[in-house]
Amino acid sequence: MNSIHPYLIFNGTCEKAFLFYQSVFGGAIPYMGKFKDMPPSDDPNCPPATGEDAERVMHVSLPIGPHTILMGSDSTSQSGDVAFGNNFSVSINTESRAEADRLFNGLSAGGNIIMPMTNTFWGAYFGMFTDQFGIGWMVNFDEVQK
Repeated sequence: MNSIHPYLIFNGTCEKAFLFYQSVFGGAIPYMGKFKDMPPSDDPNCPPATGEDAERVMHVSLPIGPHTILMGSDSTSQSGDVAFGNNFSVSINTESRAEADRLFNGLSAGGNIIMPMTNTFWGAYFGMFTDQFGIGWMVNFDEVQK
């Protein structure tokens, strides 16, 4: 079964926000990675983070129930600040690469692909896009199932 999770984007306050959410929901934050923690990449669209960007949150997750994970990250100088209305995405976790491709290709039709489906350094097959209605989506298949 697919799972869908809210993914929130912040302008530099992600860590503070998630520590607050953790204080309300309880539980543990299993992962909070900063942009400075990213391994070097040959991709010109993914330059190394410097300055203030390096300390911003690349990804964080906070389980808030048995089937729901609140996830988030900060914007960077490259992506630009976000505003209300474009500061969230719907993140879909799939059960297979084929399902990830099917959903990515179907939902992104007529939209704007930000990152095509690709293998990532964190062990997932992942892609991002904005659909034809302006909604941000992330499609993820974890190669190693948890």
